[in-house]
Amino acid sequence: MTVFPAFSKDDVIATLKQAAPNADIDTDANTIAKHQSDQDGLIQSPDQLLAYITVNDKDDVKGVLATARQYHLPVVPQTTASSVVSGSNALSNALMISTAKLNQIVKIDPEDQLAVVQPGVINNQLNQEANKVGLLYAPDPGSRTFSSIGGNTNTNAGGAAALRYGTTKDSVLGLTVILADGRELHLGGQTYKDSFGYDLTHLFVGSEGTLGIVTEITVKLFPIPLGKTIAGAAVFKDMNTLAKAASAIRRAGTYPSLMQALDRNILLAMDKLNNTNYANDGDAMLVVKVDGSNEQVLAALQTIFDQYNGQQVQLTDDDKKANSIAGLAMAMFPAIYSDQSKQFFMSDLTVPLSKFATLMNYARQQGIDNDVTIFTACYAGDGTVHPIIGWDKNDEHIPAAVINTVENLYHKTIELNGTITGEYSVGALKAAWTNQQLGSNVDYLQQQIKSLLDPMHLLNPKRKIN
Repeated sequence: MTVFPAFSKDDVIATLKQAAPNADIDTDANTIAKHQSDQDGLIQSPDQLLAYITVNDKDDVKGVLATARQYHLPVVPQTTASSVVSGSNALSNALMISTAKLNQIVKIDPEDQLAVVQPGVINNQLNQEANKVGLLYAPDPGSRTFSSIGGNTNTNAGGAAALRYGTTKDSVLGLTVILADGRELHLGGQTYKDSFGYDLTHLFVGSEGTLGIVTEITVKLFPIPLGKTIAGAAVFKDMNTLAKAASAIRRAGTYPSLMQALDRNILLAMDKLNNTNYANDGDAMLVVKVDGSNEQVLAALQTIFDQYNGQQVQLTDDDKKANSIAGLAMAMFPAIYSDQSKQFFMSDLTVPLSKFATLMNYARQQGIDNDVTIFTACYAGDGTVHPIIGWDKNDEHIPAAVINTVENLYHKTIELNGTITGEYSVGALKAAWTNQQLGSNVDYLQQQIKSLLDPMHLLNPKRKIN
């Protein structure tokens, strides 16, 4: 087909330089290749960006969006490129807009217990600064040492502490957002309650940059709890028994900040790496941590571990020992990833609290039926199940057995009234499941919302909803 182009790449770059004079605009092949795919995403993008643009202020953002409208170009927002669902991969002839240099903590206000930050601020950086005035930023995704508040906001990132403090949306009080047409919105504010108008603030939290570009975020901060830190771990006969113990802990008024279940395959991997013998005494381990606690909580945990015949029980209120026990929750990663012959994919399937053992047992059986290596962990306080599937790192394509296992897990999760993404968001990886997850009516409404706020469908197209 013969095409007569209306503009050239040079035309776009010239317009960008005028519209966003303070931005760093890169078009060289090495820079484009570096930002082509998310570092941890499963899907590698074959597409090439038109330009990678690092903005330095809000006017740069508006200029990039004006250029995108003029030339009908897609815009992909990216900060640390740490999406695990390929949510900020390159698109063909797209403008990638990086907010990495918008990385200032505007203020930390101990009196109002909040912080105002730019999207490029790293999660743990904010938490460390808040700690200096006796506060903490609670959302704690596993990526908190390198993921940004902007990316966490765009994906509504969660973590182990969501059990006690909620996910990112529960800490976001206000946003400054620039729409595709250049309008700047100030949503929410600096109050802990606000019932005026529709809740547009949380419409944008988790929207993956498909509705607007976030340039400032106001978040609540929590006081660092007083009292002792208690941590405990126990091995149980099977996952169903562990689930009963976890339910008892949730209902006992202990308010854990961590409650993680590990399956038999994880225990075997940890035993192999660390010369322990957890798997000798059962198929499942529960790791619990409670912040700002007391002797009553310690006694309650001991009673529950005993009631459900927990083995190799570790339970303490000594800070140093507690941190070591709580560290068992993260010890699964070096144990699993020590197998250098495999590459891995981890998902985030969330089901009702009473169903997490059902899904974990199903995952284990899927591994057996499909002859697939699968390790499964769960945040036993909020029902988020993390199956980690491995296959030969030399395979050019993902094996059919792995794809079949993942699809079966997605279907089972929906069947259990769960969601196939609890904290990683949708990205490009799961966008095809929108109709099955949400149903036709809600799917259509989501498309209408997208069209209202981004009528040209320029912002991160084919992500979040497809």
